[in-house]
Amino acid sequence: MSEAGFGLPAGGRPRIVSPFALLAGPARAVAAPAPKSRRLRRVDAAVRRRPLPGWGTVLVIGLMAATGLYGAVRGGQYAAYVAAEGAPADLVAKALGFSIDSVTISGLKSLTPGEILRDGGVSARNSLALLDAGALRDRLKAVPLVQDVTVRKLFPGDLHVNVTERDAAAVWQKDGQLSLVATDGTVIDAVRDDRFNALPFVVGDGANTRVGEFQALLGAAGELRDKVRAGVLVGKRRWTLQMDSGIEVELPELDAMDTLKRLADIERQSHILEKDVVSIDLRIPGRITARLTEDAAAARAAMLAKRPKRKIDL
Repeated sequence: MSEAGFGLPAGGRPRIVSPFALLAGPARAVAAPAPKSRRLRRVDAAVRRRPLPGWGTVLVIGLMAATGLYGAVRGGQYAAYVAAEGAPADLVAKALGFSIDSVTISGLKSLTPGEILRDGGVSARNSLALLDAGALRDRLKAVPLVQDVTVRKLFPGDLHVNVTERDAAAVWQKDGQLSLVATDGTVIDAVRDDRFNALPFVVGDGANTRVGEFQALLGAAGELRDKVRAGVLVGKRRWTLQMDSGIEVELPELDAMDTLKRLADIERQSHILEKDVVSIDLRIPGRITARLTEDAAAARAAMLAKRPKRKIDL
């Protein structure tokens, strides 16, 4: 055979032809390596059985990552990251274009959009795709002022929330605690700020169940309505009005509305509520009793003392 084949060339040393060389181009003869000893062959086999260096690096990196993640979870860093940026699933959803880009909130009367977002747990951390509309609705219905709510998700990034609030009729004070109440007296929620100052203010045991009656009194007060600060239910029977000036107006148990109309007429004529009086008693029909302030009472007593006494000859 020739040298390009698989025979013995001149010199008697065997040569082999690489099959990859045959595919690449003309055959090129190379010298066969000298036979290795048995020990070298065992070493070569051991080397071949070792894992590839690339897989070892991957395993080391994975172990280090797992260790770091475990430490972050135990140390609280992972929880802090999720609280600030969102859960990993939400991050993926937002990366795919399902962020909450706009929130439309309708139906609010006393509540604010910020309170709805806070109580509903909606923030930039959430993705629209993974937002649980039912859970959001349940959280908002747990707010005392919320009677009902509907939630709609409009993909890819719009959230619509419609809220129906409970109608607060008055602020009720009992034992120093302020509460919002409905017309039927049902307590809605505690009063935490001054946003409800325009509502009628009732005080006393059972006054919450007489809100409708007090509202009717205010309607009959005419021009005096804006001067009434609160209505105090006395003995669950009758009302005493606390005026802005500090004067107390004691109304009768019966015919309170007609009596209050009469007081409005007297106020227009004599401005009795602008006098130095502490209270006005209207409980006796056809009679008005006014109690003066201490200073006014002292001044009146001094004035009466200076009057000349009439002498009567018998």
